[in-house]
Amino acid sequence: MNGERNFYIWFRQGQLVAAADRLDGQGLLAMIHRRGWLSTRAATRITEVCAVDQPAGLCLKSQGILDAEQLKLLFRSQVLQQICNLFTIQEGQFQFNSKAELPNSEMTGLSAPAKEVTLAGLRALQDWSILRSKLPEPTSGLVSTVNHGGQLRLSQLEAQVWEFTKGTVSLEAIAQQLQISTEKIQQVAFRLIVVGLAEEVPLIVEPPMSSFDMEPEFLLDQPVYVNAIGQSDNQDQVSQSFLQNLVSFLKGKA
Repeated sequence: MNGERNFYIWFRQGQLVAAADRLDGQGLLAMIHRRGWLSTRAATRITEVCAVDQPAGLCLKSQGILDAEQLKLLFRSQVLQQICNLFTIQEGQFQFNSKAELPNSEMTGLSAPAKEVTLAGLRALQDWSILRSKLPEPTSGLVSTVNHGGQLRLSQLEAQVWEFTKGTVSLEAIAQQLQISTEKIQQVAFRLIVVGLAEEVPLIVEPPMSSFDMEPEFLLDQPVYVNAIGQSDNQDQVSQSFLQNLVSFLKGKA
């Protein structure tokens, strides 16, 4: 995408099933080797005798080499690493191939919705320097854009910011109320925007905030779910819109 850097993400029926920065089919096996669970050579020999359409991760699990928790760890590391890399690219070119075969050797057998992975990837992002200019303005507000559809589980802070998506309170005012840096609130707002839960709106005149406005009620001890924008029945469109909408947003803010 950027110079010599290439990243690959595979979808099936709207779910992200694998990610890699190589096309030799050895990325997942190399991760297993680095963790000391099995040599790449041994893993390759084992997966060669498994069913043709069986993901490598499930194959190794069926042989007693890996357990369910190890597969979850591999999938999280494999996918989040590549998603984080996408957000560090200043400029990139995206190509889609709806006829590409799924790389069983790179698949753990697990999957996750694209928006869920995007949200998790942004949470894990440590260096926001490239995205800093893309963040919503401190004087802007947020409005909800949700419709019926899949659900996303929000973190405690995301849920707190979500309570202010009425387009009446600026991000810097939210930061002051929650006693968190404005930049941190901007990053949370950016996450909500990228996954389609909110939109940035300018605030020309900001009305005085009553105590009711400043103290929304939260269920902080329970998981918080928010309906995401309705997904298309065409799963190919779902997987493609993930990156298309993301890149369009980033370029539009440049």
